[in-house]
Amino acid sequence: AKQPETEEIELRIDTSAAEGPEVGVLRLTAADLPRLQLVADILARSVVLAQYEARIASIFDRIEPLAVDMQRGAIARRQGKALLSDIGGTLIVQHKMVGRVEIEEKPDLLWDHADLERLWTRLFDEYDLRDRHRALDRKLQLIARTAETMHGLFQNRLTLRVEWYIVALILVEIVISVLQMVFKF
Repeated sequence: AKQPETEEIELRIDTSAAEGPEVGVLRLTAADLPRLQLVADILARSVVLAQYEARIASIFDRIEPLAVDMQRGAIARRQGKALLSDIGGTLIVQHKMVGRVEIEEKPDLLWDHADLERLWTRLFDEYDLRDRHRALDRKLQLIARTAETMHGLFQNRLTLRVEWYIVALILVEIVISVLQMVFKF
């Protein structure tokens, strides 16, 4: 079984210290529910990003050989099916990132507890959520562009094959017509 993604931080409650992250420790001025929810929200976002980063990295690793094959002019049909699977996985990640997780959106909790916005910003920056989200988004865009390119190549190959079938049928029809004309006389 695959090991689940986790994120841990040691909490220290200190009413006299400034609130915020330090090396491996998060200092809070109180252990009230809104603060703990805010910390849980940030940690959850980091875990979700880590999970998506791992999934997209594996798709990214499988797409790189496709680009190498494209450069050499060798595209196998088998790769097209694998690409479709990867595209599906990518679309699912994009859907979840945009529709469910909303990494860069501030939590609703801050509407009621504006005094926690500074703590949220510091934690958001500490876990590098914005940059990780943007890097992931760039990878998703590259995968989408690769998929569009591959789809176009497969469509062109299919169109060319159909055109050759049509040419072959026309040639067969011409041969049959010529044979009929020759044997009628």
